[in-house]
Parts: sequence; structure tokens; C-alpha cells
Amino acid sequence: MEPILLNIPGSFTSSRLLIRAAQWGDGAAVNEAVHESLAELRPWMPWAQIAPTAEESEASIRRSHLQFLERKDLRLLLFNKETGQLVGSSGLHRIDWQTRKFEIGYWVRTSCSRQGYISEAVAAIAEYAIRELGANRIEIRCDSRNTQSARVAERLGFTLEGIIRNDKRDVAGTLRDTLLFSKVRGVEY
Repeated sequence: MEPILLNIPGSFTSSRLLIRAAQWGDGAAVNEAVHESLAELRPWMPWAQIAPTAEESEASIRRSHLQFLERKDLRLLLFNKETGQLVGSSGLHRIDWQTRKFEIGYWVRTSCSRQGYISEAVAAIAEYAIRELGANRIEIRCDSRNTQSARVAERLGFTLEGIIRNDKRDVAGTLRDTLLFSKVRGVEY
């Protein structure tokens, strides 16, 4: 099966969110949210070490849009349905189409944190991966020190499969451990 031939919906909703593929022109909203949230993103996100320019954010959005169309990476933006404000970003990454394995990543803008938006989005995205993409395995990986990210996975019933020791370097260059959570077809759904 050639993934580019898959008809994948570019948007869907949860109770409070419009979740959709990145589109040209979204760079300004992403740039604003990243700038607002740099202090909270810096410890975990290598791309958040230096504040991006508006042009860099738009270029990133355009690359994401093309990757979505090519089915290489499915970046999704999270918008509040009532206000239209960008709440954060998520998506399905490190895709293995033969296995139908996906990894969900996420971040939330500071002014929208601790309001349940990410849990709501991740639950909807996992359901989207199962229903629309035939997911057999969905993973969430995070730095072992990122307790907020780990709590999202735990809250949504992902199973902690293990700790991958000295898996990556953190933003300071120090070796870090990675928590690996998953949901597997036939076990959790």
C-alpha cells in the first residue's frame, strides 16, 4: 500500500477543539503561541531553544503541510472551537505504515495549560489513528523527568512499557531516560 494514496481526513473535532492539519498561513498563530510558551517548552523541546521568527514559523508550517500530504508526518494543530485561538500542537509522528504504528507528540501554549486540552486532544488523536488509520500500535514517549507529559499518557490508559535508559541527549546535552507508553490493538482497544 502506498501511503500517499490514503484518504486521510485533514480535520476532526473533540468537545472543545478543532484538530486539523497545519495549513499555509498558520505560522503567525504558532509563532505567537511558541513565543508565549518558550520558558515551559525549553526544557523538553530542542526546537524551542531560540525564539523563532514569524518567517521561520511559517516555513515550518508549510513543510508540515507538505509532509502531511505525503503521509510522512501528520502534524495537527489544536484550536479552541469557541475562540479560534491556537491551543497547541500535536500529531502522529515516526509513522510506520506497514505496521500501522504511530507516535503522538504534543505541546500546549502556556495560557491554555492545566485545562485538560492536551488530554482531550491526545484522546481524540488516538481515536482518529485507530478509526481512520487502522493503528495497531500508538506510542507516547517523553523525557522521564517530564511528569506532566507522562501524566497525560497515564490518564488516558496508555501502558508504561518501560524506561529506555540513556536514550537521548536532553537540551543541555546530558543523557536522559525516555518513558515509553503504548496502546496496542487487541490489548487496550
